[in-house]
Amino acid sequence: MALTAALVITGIAIGLLLIYAADVAVAMSSDSDYGFLPLDHMQRGMGLGAPALILPIIAFFISLKEPSKGLGVMIIITGILIILGGIVVMVNPAPSAETSDRDPMASMAMMLIPAIIQLALGGIKIAKSN
Repeated sequence: MALTAALVITGIAIGLLLIYAADVAVAMSSDSDYGFLPLDHMQRGMGLGAPALILPIIAFFISLKEPSKGLGVMIIITGILIILGGIVVMVNPAPSAETSDRDPMASMAMMLIPAIIQLALGGIKIAKSN
């Protein structure tokens, strides 16, 4: 039961990251801060990105005693998607980001730390499944 919930939670996180990426791609291809969702970059990050950072970590801990290579791989996928998204955003900053007071390195660290944690937890899940 816990493993099924963990798989669903992690699947939701992957779905959120894919929607986030598609929305950012649409926003970057237009002159607007908005993609196909009526969310600016802060709302997009809080509504789609934050849950995607937290859900795989929760999934790991609720299925701690149950082995699952599949869940480990899914958690690693979320970490990789977050890192790739961070790299894309850093390489192609939004025009509104130039006037922002927020330090881009601090923003990157806020994404990288949970992503690295997710990669480690996914690796631990896979290792414990052997």
